[in-house]
Amino acid sequence: MASVHESLYFNPMLTNGVVHANVFGVRDWVTPHKMALLVLLSELGRAGPQLGLLERRRLNRLLLPLLQGPDMALSRLRKAIEECCPPLAGSVHIRLKLMAEGELKDMEQFFDDLSDSFSGTEPEVHKTSVVGLFLRHMILAYNKLSFSQVYKLYTALQQYFQKDEKKDGADENEMELTNPEELDGKMEKEELDGPLREEEIACSGPLSQKQAEYFLSQQASLLKNDETKALAPASLQKELNNLLKFNPDFAEAHYLSYLNSLRVQDVFSSTHSLLHYFDRLILTGAESKSNGDEGYGRSLRYAALNLAALHCRFGHYQQAELALQEAIRIAQESNDHVCLQHCLSWLYILEQKIFDSCVLLEHSVNKSLHFGLPYLASLGIQSLVQQRAFAGKAANKLMDALKDSDLLHWKHSLSELIDISIAQKTAIWRLYGRSTMALQQAQTLLSMNSLEAVNVGVQQNNTESFAVVLCHLAELHAEQGYFAAASEILKHLKERFPPNSQHAQLWMLFDQKIQFERAMNDGRYHVADSLVAGITALNSIEGVYRKAIVLKAQNQMSEAHKLLQKLLIHCQKIKNTEMVIRVLLCMAELYWRSSCHTIALPVLLQALALAREYSLQYLASETVLNLAFSQLILGIPEQALNILHMAIEPVLAHGAVLDKGCAMFLVAKCQVASAASYTPQKKIEALESAILNLNEAKTYFAKVDCKEQLRDVLYFQARLLHTLGRTQERNKCAMLFRQLHQELPAHSVPLINAFK
Repeated sequence: MASVHESLYFNPMLTNGVVHANVFGVRDWVTPHKMALLVLLSELGRAGPQLGLLERRRLNRLLLPLLQGPDMALSRLRKAIEECCPPLAGSVHIRLKLMAEGELKDMEQFFDDLSDSFSGTEPEVHKTSVVGLFLRHMILAYNKLSFSQVYKLYTALQQYFQKDEKKDGADENEMELTNPEELDGKMEKEELDGPLREEEIACSGPLSQKQAEYFLSQQASLLKNDETKALAPASLQKELNNLLKFNPDFAEAHYLSYLNSLRVQDVFSSTHSLLHYFDRLILTGAESKSNGDEGYGRSLRYAALNLAALHCRFGHYQQAELALQEAIRIAQESNDHVCLQHCLSWLYILEQKIFDSCVLLEHSVNKSLHFGLPYLASLGIQSLVQQRAFAGKAANKLMDALKDSDLLHWKHSLSELIDISIAQKTAIWRLYGRSTMALQQAQTLLSMNSLEAVNVGVQQNNTESFAVVLCHLAELHAEQGYFAAASEILKHLKERFPPNSQHAQLWMLFDQKIQFERAMNDGRYHVADSLVAGITALNSIEGVYRKAIVLKAQNQMSEAHKLLQKLLIHCQKIKNTEMVIRVLLCMAELYWRSSCHTIALPVLLQALALAREYSLQYLASETVLNLAFSQLILGIPEQALNILHMAIEPVLAHGAVLDKGCAMFLVAKCQVASAASYTPQKKIEALESAILNLNEAKTYFAKVDCKEQLRDVLYFQARLLHTLGRTQERNKCAMLFRQLHQELPAHSVPLINAFK
């Protein structure tokens, strides 16, 4: 009978045929699954000399997750062993069968024989090895059991084995009743499930301390690096609740619950779990043991700092500022410079929502370098580069700054920040309109190997940096007319970042934008209009801009102008220069369509000044094209041709296929308009050159399936061919034009008044 002293530390429970212990007092206990592992180790020691090198290596790799992981069904354990060494799996099954169908003394004898593994001058197992520690823990836990508990354990072993036998019998009957094709499909599904899938780690009862720690570290690593392989939010929360039910003071479980709640954007649960984590951290004295008397205050200030970060993530800036002030006050009282630097970084994030805090960020970087915080210093440098990019600094200076931060990354092996830096370079080149350089940076990141160790099959590239780069890659392919490739990239993004993951909004926005552009190119404005709501939900500014584009295409000029005016004021207020320029270009096009050509010129000059001031080369080239079109409309095509040479080269080198087509179409229009004053021979040469440019424009428009622009090119080409007397070619263009004209609605404005 168990003594009173024993009952204080051991609370026997029988849940689903497993004898459990109170996790507050006992670090480990014996279960039928662990007895099966003990049998496996015993048989492995006997069969050691007969095993080949490859089989031994596979078994060694299998043992560690089995010893650390939670309990599993016997059928799954057998399958895992069979994949490594089928004869050993048979020996384990026979040994368990003899023990389960025998008597209680057989189990007693088995545990007595385990102690012999450590005896002799050359023991089979070293006491301090992983296997040796496991064996010693199991022997000690078994020896502490009372007689009634030993009997319960034996009964649980019988149930564990019988459950497996029943399952095998049911599987055999099902195989007899199932045709071979269905059986092959089922076996393939089972093979895909694998013996150690993360979805199967759930345990019906409480885990031991080691199992719990392994489970928590594994899931935390998966959430950081490869969220798709972690348990689903609901399943993970269920397991965490099960852990906390048996040990409410398990601080790490509360923190994982906080991370899990962030995945689903649950403000209440994440705040609740975060506060509980720091409460338990203080109650258990974990901080005080490692930090002396300072531990209590350290927990409080980092609790306030984490709370500020949480509120900032959800957009609660006022609450975040209050929590941050509290963290700064406690850190100053304790003279904690490291915590103060983290507070300063978050203060910059909060202050940039209100005003330009470049000085604050520079101070943070300098202090972080002074106190030896390379991670924080590098993040500060990259934030500074991002801010300077939006302020229009030259690209070479920004790349020099990123090079300095890269030196910090490689020196300290900061793999995550290396990825962020390359993603930042990709975005900067996209901002400046250098698509070729952006593509190169994207490919560099995708072909890199992580510096971090890869555990439990985790891919180290399921981070935000890779999501950003893949989204840019999809957009770049779509701009060049490779829609099938863009769809494949987006499909890969959907698999890697499911809709419930934290970075899914990135690919959702790009997917909607690509679909919108395709619908606009195809003239399906009703489809494009239906996509505006989805874009607005993900990015309100993009959504309003796209709505104005649809209204313009539908000839609702006054509504589009009102919308663009409001958007322009808002973007100027928040200093979104790129969108300001795009809005100005769109407004200029509205003025053309309304025959207000002179009003469009100052708008375009304003856009050009902004593009050059902020080093946005591609937008500057696009603005010059629009200016050339204005000059063409105003009757000075020669001047338009002269300035076209300034802009067309960057467009052809880095531009989207649609922009290339529009540029070549504009060149052809200018050539034809200029040819009016030429001599007959020179005029024919100019028209021949214009036809060649129209052929090139036609190729570009066909690549992106832009039927409306294609129709305009065919009409213009047919007129030129008629002038040159090339009847057969003219008839061919006229036939193609007629087919498109019947398919598309009638042109709303004169051909000369439309640039795009």
